Amino acid sequence: MEQEVEIEFKNLLTPDEFFRISNELSLQEESFITQVNHYFDTPSFSLKQHRCALRIREKNGSRKLTLKQPHPDGLLETHQSLTESEFDGIMKENKMVDGDICSILAELKIQPEDIVYLGTLTTKRAELPYKDGILVLDENQYLSVTDFELEYEAKERQQGEMNFKELLNTYGIPERSTLNKIQRFFEAKNS
Repeated sequence: MEQEVEIEFKNLLTPDEFFRISNELSLQEESFITQVNHYFDTPSFSLKQHRCALRIREKNGSRKLTLKQPHPDGLLETHQSLTESEFDGIMKENKMVDGDICSILAELKIQPEDIVYLGTLTTKRAELPYKDGILVLDENQYLSVTDFELEYEAKERQQGEMNFKELLNTYGIPERSTLNKIQRFFEAKNS
């Protein structure tokens, strides 16, 4: 089973802030890669009720199914690589693949056959090393929304939070309460 604890800090940016930081970091169009996130839940949002999220990410020609669950330090991510036929089965036939994620869903009393596709969010992402972590700039498009986000992926929560606040201060960006991508997607879908 491939698992990791994700410790990240995020802040929405205005378009001006996003482009200013991109320029100050000398990012070019080719600095950004495109990744596509396909989101899933049950019709009654059973995963959301458990504070979990399920997605397939397409990136660099690969596809990975990821279940995110609450963890004391951030989010516990369970990953499962998908073949093209497994991806097609999920997307076209609503057929979840066997494996660790289905086992965890069963522990949560969620039937894999109840999982449905909800929609897609496309991200243009640039990643750079910063202190002991990774600085991420994202331009996200979903439904009729485009938003911009600064993320900092850290190895440890306390130092990571200090590094992130210092980063915001360096660029003169106010700290904004920021929902994660799937939460913003759901809010846009339900509005």
